[in-house]
Amino acid sequence: MCAAQINLLLMEEQNKEIIFGRHPVLDAIKAGHTVDKVVVQQGIRGEFEKEVRQLCKTMGIPLTTVPKERMGKWTRGNHQGIIALISAISFYRLEHILPNVFERGEVPLFLVLDGITDVRNFGAIARTAEVCGAHALIVPQKKTAWINAEAMKASAGALGLLPVCREPSLANALDLLRNSGVQVLASDLHAERYLFDMDFCPPTALVLGAEDEGIGPVARQAADHTFVIPQKGQTDSLNVSVAAGMMLYEAVRQRWIPTPA
Repeated sequence: MCAAQINLLLMEEQNKEIIFGRHPVLDAIKAGHTVDKVVVQQGIRGEFEKEVRQLCKTMGIPLTTVPKERMGKWTRGNHQGIIALISAISFYRLEHILPNVFERGEVPLFLVLDGITDVRNFGAIARTAEVCGAHALIVPQKKTAWINAEAMKASAGALGLLPVCREPSLANALDLLRNSGVQVLASDLHAERYLFDMDFCPPTALVLGAEDEGIGPVARQAADHTFVIPQKGQTDSLNVSVAAGMMLYEAVRQRWIPTPA
């Protein structure tokens, strides 16, 4: 199937951010479309399934399997047991972004989003991160938000400006940061130190986890320090995008150099 036919499928489908069907999905991946994730119906076996799995592994595309009834969540069309979710942006790798920040003489500021899957929160975090001068968002290859039109809208266009580094191994990405002289600070409700006790002036990567689960064990183990945002009320926790804004503006406050009048 040619690129024009793939585009036609996208235009005709009510959800314009997916491609479905065996040949269209394979052709889209091979043609270089930025695929956020490939979803395969449970029970699909044989040479086709092997080809898809190998292609996704080679291209660094997350692949997941779901029951047949869940496939209808994305389309009512003849999906043939496979759907590709198309990303609204291109992804980067941290190993390419990080050296450029140092070469420009800037002090790195990264956000690591560990398990944040809500597209609105993801977009809102990107919006604040871009405004505050963060250099990139770092996300794991799996268990992260689908960057679709809704995420783009929530980001007010920031996701078109701020690089998103999708990493096959979050542990390796955190090791790269630390080995490059970037401190890893993680938000954790069980931490004993407060946000305002942290020093954000050195190169810094801030780790945020999902509201219901918090940061995962990999991020907790890799963190140089953990902190909590102090609160006086009785609500369990802050919305993750609001918490991200507080952390980023504390970094801005500490790093702020007034522009001469």
